[in-house]
Amino acid sequence: MSTVQDHITFWNGEKMPIVGLGTWLSSKEEIQTAVNSALEAGYRHIDTAYVYLNEGAIGEVLQEWIQSGKIKREELFIVTKLPMTGNRSENVEKFLRKSLENLRLDYVDLYLIHAPVGLIGKDDNDIFPLNADGSVVLDMTTDLVDIWKSMENQVDSGLTKSIGVSNFNEEQLGRIINNARIKPANIQVELHTQFQQKSLRDFCQKHGITLCAYAPLGSPGRNAFYTGLGIDSPISIPDLMQHPAVARIAKKHNKSNAQVLLKYLMELGIAVIPKSVNPGRILANFQVFDFNLSPIDMAKLRELDLGEAGRTFEFTKSFKGTAKHPENPFPRIQVNV
Repeated sequence: MSTVQDHITFWNGEKMPIVGLGTWLSSKEEIQTAVNSALEAGYRHIDTAYVYLNEGAIGEVLQEWIQSGKIKREELFIVTKLPMTGNRSENVEKFLRKSLENLRLDYVDLYLIHAPVGLIGKDDNDIFPLNADGSVVLDMTTDLVDIWKSMENQVDSGLTKSIGVSNFNEEQLGRIINNARIKPANIQVELHTQFQQKSLRDFCQKHGITLCAYAPLGSPGRNAFYTGLGIDSPISIPDLMQHPAVARIAKKHNKSNAQVLLKYLMELGIAVIPKSVNPGRILANFQVFDFNLSPIDMAKLRELDLGEAGRTFEFTKSFKGTAKHPENPFPRIQVNV
């Protein structure tokens, strides 16, 4: 039996299930099958975002489950996110209400600022606005503290129970903490065995902020997504599940490589949101509460960390032009603006 709890607890007492369903890069039919399969398997944590364009499909499934009496709203933990084109204080409530309408909910359990870089869209549906040269249309006036104050207002109004951020660096997160009336409850970032974010984890532990790992197994569908947007993004996707050390540990526990990768992060107290639309894999990703990794297993997996070289979600590669933005969170490339 696992010694890992089935949830992580926010500073405000709210509890996030430690395993959730990631829903990026899925069609309506795929996502509805996935959410139904996840709920049947026992998932109660569903992660989405305005820019995923799937909140409506998810909302239909949630409404069916709630109205049929198969589940109560308070049993669910629903996360969504403010799009980069919404990164102005006056836009926060508007986009949250749009998400709630899509999800057919009165509130979400966690609302995140999806990324610190602000963009300017032609309208609310222009989620990744591009210039003629393929670069994103930047809003150079992004004020993260001002946006955060509007996020706090959404807690006051009851539209979300908790608030947090995604894709922020430590300095940006610290700036929010230093100016917050309501502290961030959670930060969602890329985190996996080859990119273990030790410094950020230590920072968050110091400040009582929980972490949620996206792409805990890698994210092989991303290149096709960027190509569909007309973005040239030559990203190297790590094949995390084929590492010999992972395979040896999985064999020892009679578990899959994916289950070991997820359990490693869970042992560190990090929530995971693996994305799948395959009912069998969705079920398998949830069957991680019946074994424990040994201290030796943990040490072997800790050795796989590549540090900053393991980062694959890097804005200057994914979204052309973001290196020029004052809030680019990962400024690897020096740019003369």
